[in-house]
Amino acid sequence: VDWKDRRMWPTVLPIMLVTFPAAAQYVFWENFRLPFGATFLCLTLLFGEWLDRYIIFWGWTFYPINFVWPTSLVPQALFLDIVLLLSKSFIVTAIVGSMGFSLLLYPNNWVILAQYHQPTEQYGTLMSLADVIGFHNVRTSMPEYIRIIERGTMRTFGKDVVGVA
Repeated sequence: VDWKDRRMWPTVLPIMLVTFPAAAQYVFWENFRLPFGATFLCLTLLFGEWLDRYIIFWGWTFYPINFVWPTSLVPQALFLDIVLLLSKSFIVTAIVGSMGFSLLLYPNNWVILAQYHQPTEQYGTLMSLADVIGFHNVRTSMPEYIRIIERGTMRTFGKDVVGVA
């Protein structure tokens, strides 16, 4: 949960993920004229993610399920399918639907994330509950270069800091 409120999750994930529902939408629309390819794919993906989370995280390591919930994608997929249903055009769906798919990710998951944005005071420092989970949860060690990239900067050989695109 503590990584889901950072920069990469609401920006990179929907941009990379919209390609799979779009491909499923194309197959369902061209072959069967059914405008629910994206919703079908996102529902099956959500089912597989929950299965993976439950078997891997809870079944093997007893890791708390409320820390590893998958991203909800069904409302975004419904929006994508509704745009295709109303416009019947792949161009309009690619422009309007994919933009809505990406922009709806964070508001859709905000209800689930909101409880982890609550402020708390730990050892004299004000932080969110997501940060507390990140500090108190025992994990495998992470290399320093990943921590630097996670902040949005990466050090070069000349000791300068450059932004990560």
